[in-house]
Amino acid sequence: MREADIQTFWQTHPCGQRLVEEQFRDDYETFFRSYDAMRYAKEAHILECLDAIHFKNKSVLEIGIGQGSDSEQLIRRGANWSGLDITEEAVQRVTSRLTARKLAFNELKLGSVLDMDFPDKSFDLVFSHGVLHHVPDIVKAQSEIWRVLKPDGELVVMVYAKWSFNYLVAIALIRRALLLLCYGANIAPSALVQKHIDNARRIGLLRYLRMENFIHANTDGPENPFSRVYDRRLLNEHFPDFNLSKVYKRFMHAPPLPIEWLPLEKLLGWHLWAHFKPRQSYGAL
Repeated sequence: MREADIQTFWQTHPCGQRLVEEQFRDDYETFFRSYDAMRYAKEAHILECLDAIHFKNKSVLEIGIGQGSDSEQLIRRGANWSGLDITEEAVQRVTSRLTARKLAFNELKLGSVLDMDFPDKSFDLVFSHGVLHHVPDIVKAQSEIWRVLKPDGELVVMVYAKWSFNYLVAIALIRRALLLLCYGANIAPSALVQKHIDNARRIGLLRYLRMENFIHANTDGPENPFSRVYDRRLLNEHFPDFNLSKVYKRFMHAPPLPIEWLPLEKLLGWHLWAHFKPRQSYGAL
């Protein structure tokens, strides 16, 4: 999996745009307002999680900025904010958002988490929501994060959870069974299902249904080139330059199953939040 493929996908599929795209007609203010309302109505826990993190007067780097919703929230919570994204589309949109709303920030750069154009020990806190699980070479990425983070700093990330209702039931069982039925019957009840059928025809049904392949196309759309799911063990393995200090789950989400009402997010939530502290020496185990 090449980083260029991931860059191309997110450049042409800006994070969350399809959810409110009919309201987007080069009117950024209308789009951002609609997008934020949709995002925080559906995932209200994000604001609660941000409220529990101390951003005020800290030098903060956000890796992967999407539409800038969380970027704005961090700035409004007092962060001295800088951003990094692999796509020019995100950089342009978020620059427009912050400029239009007169929100001060330090830097917003186009670049890769694998080779960041920031000096050593630049930041008190690095924040990344829903991004690092799309990075194949995560060990190299975390070493770069370690480099730009101050020794007493903190890394806070949200990644997809392996031990979640979405992964264990919706993706591994329900969606695979539905695709098998649609493929066998040669029917596509939606354009989304048709894209999955096209994927299966291209690489072979049984190969596509293997979870190491199926997971990519079942997190951020059937054209998504790469995703990974995490548990505590894999977090420790993939972030060797950090000590894991806190882990918690939020967000009951498992389409097509309507399970948002279930009070099980702490056990089976789809969003795995992890807080890390840098080890004192690079590459330490």
